[in-house]
Amino acid sequence: EVQMVESGGGTVPAGGSLRLSCIVSGLNFDRYAIAWIRQSPGKEREVVSCVSRIGVDYTYADSVRFRFTTSRDNAKDTLYLQMNSLKSEDTAMYYCAARSESSGYQEFCTDRWSEYGYWGRGTQVTVSS
Repeated sequence: EVQMVESGGGTVPAGGSLRLSCIVSGLNFDRYAIAWIRQSPGKEREVVSCVSRIGVDYTYADSVRFRFTTSRDNAKDTLYLQMNSLKSEDTAMYYCAARSESSGYQEFCTDRWSEYGYWGRGTQVTVSS
């Protein structure tokens, strides 16, 4: 059974920082692109960042570029998201997700959230203004 467990969310003031972690089990972690995807009420899910299988390719949504940094530790089966200069519009539930094998391109990142087939339960990030 695949399990992806996020942690590190919380409430911070605007301008603050948080670091999210996602520990993965039941999956060959180093064979998949892994992403952080967020959703806030009334908005569509957004792929915030992604790192490819061996950590060569990183992608970021324009809304978080230069503020958020994602990284992976394949030895620990863990994905991270360092979030700096947080804004109220960053308030959302943050999920980590692994790309599905159905595309045949599970090693590579995509900005289409529907192509991620394995999801955690999420961690809430709230930024107060």
